[in-house]
Amino acid sequence: MVLPLTLLQTSQNHPMLVELKNGETYNGHLVTCDNWMNINLREVICTSRDGDRFWRMSQCYIRGSTIKYLRIPDEVIDMVKEDIQRNKQKSQAVRGRGAPRGGRGGRGGRGTRGGRGGRGKSDGHHAD
Repeated sequence: MVLPLTLLQTSQNHPMLVELKNGETYNGHLVTCDNWMNINLREVICTSRDGDRFWRMSQCYIRGSTIKYLRIPDEVIDMVKEDIQRNKQKSQAVRGRGAPRGGRGGRGGRGTRGGRGGRGKSDGHHAD
């Protein structure tokens, strides 16, 4: 599975087309992106929603919440898929090397002795 943010981060320094919810489109090279998909583009050509007007900008910032869709080159998508495949192979090679580590038991319990105690009525005995 390819996550959108991973795809966007891999797209840095590659050309892309961004269409906004208002219909404007921006063609440029991705410079940076953040976790909210706010992006910075360079060498940008902006096209009006009706397609009649064009603007050239050296750079622009686009707020992630205004983006309708992104068109990214196929080569970037292939790069992400290859990275995912490599990471899977690495994680499979690491598995099976001894017992799991950590001191809380397998399912996040509190070790081998149980919980924090209770109300003291478990078996009728109590220490004085």
